Amino acid sequence: MKASALLMSSVMLLGLAACDTAKQTQESGSQATAERVTSAATMEKNGIRLTPFTDSPKNPEAQLQLKSPATGSTVPSGSVSFDYDITNFQLTKMTGGMHSEEMANSEKGQHIHNIVDNEPYTAHYTTEFTKPIVDGQHVVLSFLSRSYHESLKHRGAYDLRVITVGDAATAKPLNADLQAPHLFYSRPKDTYSGKDAAKVMLDFYLVNTTLSPEGNRVRATINGTEFMLEQWAPYMMEGLPAGQNTIKLELVDASGNLIPGPFNSVTRNFTLQP
Repeated sequence: MKASALLMSSVMLLGLAACDTAKQTQESGSQATAERVTSAATMEKNGIRLTPFTDSPKNPEAQLQLKSPATGSTVPSGSVSFDYDITNFQLTKMTGGMHSEEMANSEKGQHIHNIVDNEPYTAHYTTEFTKPIVDGQHVVLSFLSRSYHESLKHRGAYDLRVITVGDAATAKPLNADLQAPHLFYSRPKDTYSGKDAAKVMLDFYLVNTTLSPEGNRVRATINGTEFMLEQWAPYMMEGLPAGQNTIKLELVDASGNLIPGPFNSVTRNFTLQP
């Protein structure tokens, strides 16, 4: 009996030791995986460092609806009147969180980005405004923006539509398929100086597509250095030189081929000052 009891105790101790070893191995493996993911999150080439971030204050209930101009409508030449309904999101409020202290902020607070034909956006702090747009057919993207110009990326936070300004009979058709994948450029823009030039946000907007290592990606070429972006997120750029900088963004497929679309390749310049 005593021998049997001793034998059973030994087996239990060995089992516990094996479980503890397996647990430690698993935890060690998980930690190593986490470390690999952390180190892989930041990409660095030629002194330029890109780090995605997803820890901005969340506003999942925020909704934007463009009431006018109506989708597919024709409006008179000149300044176009825009009218939005916004719920669960406060325009002119300063966005909280750590990023409000380390990136260029709008002193006027949260706002709407209005982008026509993927040209540089205009920022608006009221739900009604007018904007001059040349005659013709145009694709208009609107989305909610945090005070430091980071876009809200959930479905209810944006609107995409085609409008015609001027005489519809003479307007050249865009032939833009709004159901196809589209890439729109947002930030950086214009000039950054002082502490705002140390960390500059790269942000873009995607419609009808997602990004993944095995699927569509965004190829970002910064001052001639190429990065492949595999998640839709804002990226913190560091190590950029003073003076003019150039960014080219391309929406590409899994093989690196440019996805057809009028806005899926765009190049912009911006300037950093001491």
